[in-house]
Parts: sequence; structure tokens; C-alpha cells
Amino acid sequence: MSVLEMKGITKSFGSVKVLESVDLRLESGEVLALLGENGAGKSTLMKILTGVYSADAGEIRLDGQPVSIHQIQDSRALGIEIMHQELSLFQNLSIAENFLIGHEAAYRTGPGLIDYRKLHRDVAKALLRVGLQRPTSTPVSALGVGEQQLVEIARAIQSKVRFLIMDEPTAALTEVETARLFDLIRQLRADGVGIIYISHRMEELYQIADKVEILRDGKFIGTRSMAGADERELIRMMVGRDVDERYPRRDPVPGEMLLELKGLTTHRVRNIHLNVRAGEVVGLGGLMGSGRTEVARAIAGVDRIRGGEMRFRGQPRMFRSPGEASAAGVAFVTEDRKREGLILSFSVRENLALPTLDQRKRGGLVHRARERAFANDMVHRLRIKVANAEQAVGSLSGGNQQKVVLGKWLAHNPDLLILDEPTRGVDVGAKQEIYQLINEMKAEGKGILMISSDLPELLGMCDRVYVMYQGTTQGEVKGESLNEEDFMTLATGGEL
Repeated sequence: MSVLEMKGITKSFGSVKVLESVDLRLESGEVLALLGENGAGKSTLMKILTGVYSADAGEIRLDGQPVSIHQIQDSRALGIEIMHQELSLFQNLSIAENFLIGHEAAYRTGPGLIDYRKLHRDVAKALLRVGLQRPTSTPVSALGVGEQQLVEIARAIQSKVRFLIMDEPTAALTEVETARLFDLIRQLRADGVGIIYISHRMEELYQIADKVEILRDGKFIGTRSMAGADERELIRMMVGRDVDERYPRRDPVPGEMLLELKGLTTHRVRNIHLNVRAGEVVGLGGLMGSGRTEVARAIAGVDRIRGGEMRFRGQPRMFRSPGEASAAGVAFVTEDRKREGLILSFSVRENLALPTLDQRKRGGLVHRARERAFANDMVHRLRIKVANAEQAVGSLSGGNQQKVVLGKWLAHNPDLLILDEPTRGVDVGAKQEIYQLINEMKAEGKGILMISSDLPELLGMCDRVYVMYQGTTQGEVKGESLNEEDFMTLATGGEL
């Protein structure tokens, strides 16, 4: 039995200590859940294990012997693979070409020659294991975020892996895809693969993990066996305080009709019927590929509406661009924060300020003092973990990046807020803060359309939920029907 150990790992970036004497132990055939808030140091610890960063102190041991890991090739040679939380695929390449990168030697038949037939055969087998039915020649840019997540998983397990790191692997997956992934993890565990599993979805850990290690503020807090572990204790260890309600939904007081879709059709979805009133949270759910995000894109003016009717505040509207939608009072928080929600090289302040620049202009110039005050206030309000608002947003953890995306649109004060996977990659404590912000907006009379692959979240936070199936709205669950069984009946093409 192989054993992977990290001992006394310490890492600082400038004057900020990110990890302080952290230990970790993983045996082959074991699933270790690594739990902690955004910014607790989980991703940094894994980047040290895979050679992206070098530790300031501490050592890594494999089967009791110290090993040197200074680059990704070093960890890969030891049988350590990682599936990152943030998608690392090349959008302009095919699925097969993405698999080839980093594994060229396995397919090289001569100088400059690649056995593409063997590559496509191997990739097809890997996609089959994760349940993704797509041609291997499909460009990654044509895949949804959930499908790209499956490609990441398939790519990580294509070689003879001994230890596999999975960072938020289910963040964009639905219940069905998640169940398929768990079957795969059980198979890998039975084959002797040791797995470090990072997730903010507590219910997942009880299904798949053998034990859990908790980090808080870069320090090791403790290890627990998942068998019989108390969820409240784990959350308390992670966030340093009690979290009373997982889904603090408040009863709606519906006001005027904000949004009505009647038979809306685009090149990707058809015959969509739904409505959102002021003062309510309406969910939009369904299996991966059912068309949830495509509906949001049509409302927000990203995709062209080809048929049907959309009314906003009682008036027929078909926005021609996100800018036009924004000016009318519609904000769209996209599911892919890195490609569509943020400018990673810009500071937190600059990203937060983008949608509302006109509010701080004077004589054609931006009033920087007002902008800094606004950004600092938003950082404090959303509890964004950052040294200061001038820090590049690309250097933040995924959850804190999500808060920045949400914050820039909250500042815009929209009438209708479309949230596509608003808590993807966000820890339990931060989720609570986002849920409270949703409740505040609801109390202020905002209308919210929320898309989520996290079914308990969708049912726990929404007043009613429309369910998509193969590009159309299959039905609506509300009241007594607001449960997983009725939701899944509609999501798989059934009728209530």
C-alpha cells in the first residue's frame, strides 16, 4: 500500500502567510476530503503537491521517502494527477487535442509524428468512462461548462494515476452526472487509487469520503472519519462559527410582473414559458445540456431570440446585447466567471466598478477616490478575502472571484438579477453570505432567476422552479411539489 505524506508545509506570498506547518496523509485506495473556506489554503497546498508552487518549508514523502516536486512533470512522473477547479482546457482545440497536451510522448511515432488514430481511440474510452457522449473531434468551445468539467475528469484519469486530486469536480454537474462520477470514484478507489477530494457540498462528503481534513486560514485544524462525523462540527471547524441554516429561504411577497417568456425560441432552446415577479426567487433547473444557461443568455441579449415573446415590465422587449439589457435593469451573473465575468488582470476595484463607471464620472473622468471608497465598501460587505482592493482579481481563490462578480452587479442595482451557478466553487460560509444577499434583494423587491446544478440549493432557496428537458420547459414545481422526486420526474422527460 502506497502512502503520500506532506509534512510541515509552509508557504507565504510576500508578507501574507498562506500555509503554516500543514500536514496531510493519504493512503492508496482512500478518499480524503479536504475541507476549508475559500482562501483557507487548499488550492495552494495542492499546487505545492503538483509542482506549481514550491513550499518555503516542509517536505513531501512517498512511501516514507522524500521526493522532489518542482514542476508538474515531476508530480506526474510519481503518478500524481490533478483536476483543477478552474477549467484549464484550450478552447480552440478539440477534446482529443486537449488530451494530447502533456502526453505527447505516449503517442509520438517519430519526429513530429503523432498516432492520432490511437489518440482518438483512447480519448473515446476515457469519455465513455465519465459518461460524456461527444465526438472526440468536438472543439472544447462548443461544450457547456458541465461537459468541460467531464473532459477535465476524463483527462485526469487517462494515465496510470496513483493519486488523484479532484478540486470541486461536481461544481457544474447535475445530480445524474454526479452519481455517475461517484461510481467512477468508487471504481478508482477499488483499483487502489488514492483521491484527495475538495468540495464545498457537505452532503457529497458523506457519500464518497473515508475521512476529512479541515484547514482554516492556512492552518491544520483537525482530521475526522466521515463515518459518524457531525456536520455542524465540521462546519464549525471550517468557518470558526456556527452556521444555523443551510438554506435560509424567506417567504416571498410577490409584486409586479417583471419578466414573461411565452414560447421563446432561439437556435438552442424552444417554446420556453416562464415568468418572474418582483420579490421572488425563481429557479431554472434541469440536467446538463437541457438548455438552462441558453435561456439566460437569450433574456440577457447574448443570444438572438428567433421566435416567441419576451416582456419586461409589461413591455415587449428583445435585448440586442448585454449592455442594452443592463441599461434596462437586467443583470446577468454568468456561470463561467473567468471567461465571461471578470478581467483577471484587472484589480478587484476595477472589476467591481466596471458596470457602474458612469456613476463616478465627473467631467468625463472617473472620480478615483469615490471608486476606491465604493470598492472598499463592497469588499467589506461581501467579505471578500483580499489584501486590498488593488489586488489582481486573478490571484484570488475561486469563491472570492465569484463574490467579485456578484458584487459588481449588485452595485448596478438591477430590477432583475439572473444568477447562473451563483455558488459554484464557494464554501459553506460564503454560500450563507450569498444566500443572505439574495434574501436582501428579494426583500427589496428585486426579481431573481437562479440557475443551479445543486438541486438541494435550488429547492432550498427558490420559491418555485421551472424544469428544463431537452431544450424546453417541461414543467414547474412549487408548493408541495417542490421536492427532488417531482423535480427529477420532469427533468427526465416525465409529467406530474
